[in-house]
Amino acid sequence: MITDPTGVSSDTRERTVHAGADPSTAAAGSPGPPVAEPPRAAPQRRRRRAHTPLDPRPSMALTLVTGLVLVYTLLPLVWLVINATKDQEDLLGSFGLWLGKDFQLWDNISRTLAYDDGAFVRWTLNTLLYVAAGAGGATLLAVLGGYALAVYEFPGRRAVFAVVIGAVAVPGTALAVPTFLMFSGMGLADTPWAVIIPSLISPFGLYLMWVFTAEAVPSELLEAARIDGAGELRIFFRVALPLLMPGTVTVLLFSMVATWNNYFLPLIMIKDPDWYPLTLGLNAWSAQARTAGGEPVFDLIITGSLLTIAPIVVVFLLLQRYWQSGLAAGSVKE
Repeated sequence: MITDPTGVSSDTRERTVHAGADPSTAAAGSPGPPVAEPPRAAPQRRRRRAHTPLDPRPSMALTLVTGLVLVYTLLPLVWLVINATKDQEDLLGSFGLWLGKDFQLWDNISRTLAYDDGAFVRWTLNTLLYVAAGAGGATLLAVLGGYALAVYEFPGRRAVFAVVIGAVAVPGTALAVPTFLMFSGMGLADTPWAVIIPSLISPFGLYLMWVFTAEAVPSELLEAARIDGAGELRIFFRVALPLLMPGTVTVLLFSMVATWNNYFLPLIMIKDPDWYPLTLGLNAWSAQARTAGGEPVFDLIITGSLLTIAPIVVVFLLLQRYWQSGLAAGSVKE
């Protein structure tokens, strides 16, 4: 055992220092009592995270219902894609959700575009005309009307609001026959104008832009632009229109889908097959199988249906970022 000059052994000194005693006291030869270690805190139970409407509690039932809705929504599309790859024989003799013997998609597309002297291409161009003139014009009128109703004060504004709400509640089929009689009296029946002009009226689009403008365009910003000397047209195009882009795209998407899938209005207005949209054209091909001596072309009908919905899917994918950015407009108070 080694002893330092003070007379305290090195083992005793180490035990005293490790016990928490003062080294100077140990060096003086009077080690104090060992200091007890502080008691360890008892382990706390992990708190459960509080769930809020923005962070809801996971629900197995809700997940199951959402999965069923997803399957119900995607199953017709999957069936359409699979059967567009089959020829007429495989289409009628194989399971609908399984591929046929041969992959005939590209051959079906080429036959669809060339069948009946390229009628499908002509119907596609007609549909694009109706969408560009009808849906584009409806979007423009909705943006202009909604902005005016939201920004300017004028007598009869409440009456206009009541008329717009009432027009939203009226189904389009209820106005189809009176519209046909009116256009027939004007000599516009069986012309593209009979489809384009009624498509320009979109009460829902007008109401949507009215509400969206009231939330997305601050009145202080417009007043500042007027103080700077900007005219009303310049204020609309340079200040308000960029802020209205999400709402404009939303109205455009709704109008495009409604015009692209419109069936009943062209059915009663258009009799000339050269002016058919895609909806009436594919229905005419389907009716061939029910006529005497008609050629059934179910494989071309299914392929044509796939080609018909493809542009709408592409447009949604390209414009969805503008649409989603406008869903939360006005939800955060600044």
